[in-house]
Amino acid sequence: MIDADQVAREVVEPGTQGLAEVTARFPGVLTPRGELDRKALAARVFADAQERAALNAILHPLIGREVRARLDRLAARGQPFALYEAALIVENGLQHGLDGLIVVTAPVEEQVHRLAARDGMPEAEARARIAAQLPAHEKLKAADFVIENTGAPELLRAQVARVHDAIRGGWTRGG
Repeated sequence: MIDADQVAREVVEPGTQGLAEVTARFPGVLTPRGELDRKALAARVFADAQERAALNAILHPLIGREVRARLDRLAARGQPFALYEAALIVENGLQHGLDGLIVVTAPVEEQVHRLAARDGMPEAEARARIAAQLPAHEKLKAADFVIENTGAPELLRAQVARVHDAIRGGWTRGG
């Protein structure tokens, strides 16, 4: 499992090329300890699409290289498959480089509630983050599998098991 959010945090750790590039483009987003002030940066980029595009132009290549390196290491160890979890796969056209795409959906109101609860952010900020993504119906057009993340946990587990069984059973895109 490779989590794009975790990789995004790692490529801007103190001393990295990513942090140097971000702070050069976005002055004032360092904490007194020399770490990225993610909340200050988020406030700037989620309020302005051009600023968000500038940040993405810095981070996406760094994240992409690190993800590719991790996938290569997993393949070299003989892992039969890997999952890449990222919110912006379709927005960035990354689905074309994957063997398959699983889109997990939930109603927008549920997404807002979960994001606000998980990250302790105001509802308006959660809505801005969700609005910065493609609507679910657009992502579904690219999906090979869809998992509805609503309802009881056992329903979610059953959907995940179905997808897992299909992949382990030799499923291939277009096959």
